[in-house]
Amino acid sequence: MSKIILIILLVLIVPAIPMPFAAAIIVWRMMLVRTSPEKWSRRSSFPDDPEYQRLFDIAKVWGDAHADKKQDVTVTSDGFRLVGEYYDLGHKKAVIIIPGRTEGCNYSYFFAKPYEEEGYNILVIDNRSHGLSEGKYNSLGFEEYKDIIEWSKLLHDNFGNDEVILHAICIGSETGLFALTSDECPEYLKAMVAEGMFATFYESFKNHMIEQKRPIFLGLHLIMLLEKIYAHADAVHDGPIYRIDKMRKPILFLHSKEDIYSLPERAVELYDKCQSPNKQIHWFPTGEHSRIRLVHEQEYDDAVKEFIHNI
Repeated sequence: MSKIILIILLVLIVPAIPMPFAAAIIVWRMMLVRTSPEKWSRRSSFPDDPEYQRLFDIAKVWGDAHADKKQDVTVTSDGFRLVGEYYDLGHKKAVIIIPGRTEGCNYSYFFAKPYEEEGYNILVIDNRSHGLSEGKYNSLGFEEYKDIIEWSKLLHDNFGNDEVILHAICIGSETGLFALTSDECPEYLKAMVAEGMFATFYESFKNHMIEQKRPIFLGLHLIMLLEKIYAHADAVHDGPIYRIDKMRKPILFLHSKEDIYSLPERAVELYDKCQSPNKQIHWFPTGEHSRIRLVHEQEYDDAVKEFIHNI
């Protein structure tokens, strides 16, 4: 559907539903569009949340301790200049840590410890439209998966890593899955640890809206329509549940039974549908979405290490 057709439809629809439509645009721009360089920067998205701030404090300790190993790196993907930090710890394999929506690369330090201990170099990245990377729309992995492939090429071709794996959180899991199941995925991109993978972003976003008591029916579908037109993301009819059966590489699902956004029962469906001969799922009894390691650090790290040994 072209933007002209969209405009015509909106002209016809808006007079009948001004408030839901206006609300949908506001929510979409707030949640999925980078409207200023300060938005989705490398600062914490929830500075007033003590638990979340603790995540950033722990991450900073790791970053400061490894500052002498840091190299600022860039790649170009889809015409966007993307920025990251590479920590060369002297190994021949590397992990790309893919943060979720709204966070920059320094957030990802928090997840680096088990990989460092298992002999991996670390690449943390500002996703497209985040941090110092270029871009306007969050495409939910539908476009960003190409960026992950470019990052993996950099690690392999420029830094001599024979093997690259992914550690991905929330939307990062969708991005990683799309990369690993794409025709362009290189052989050396080997596996993924996926925390809080959802079935579709539509479902996850709907659960967000329910929790925040936002209007669901019309507003939600208008948001998804805007996302499809402008960000090329079909979050309703595509997503991990539609592609997980193409996954053949090793994958570890990390999931909390308290996750109210990426529902546990849907995680079971994803696991069952996954065709990888090397798949594992590790359940945690508690932990909010994307915050499992904050409350189960040792168990989380042990699960990652065990999976790495089985790749």
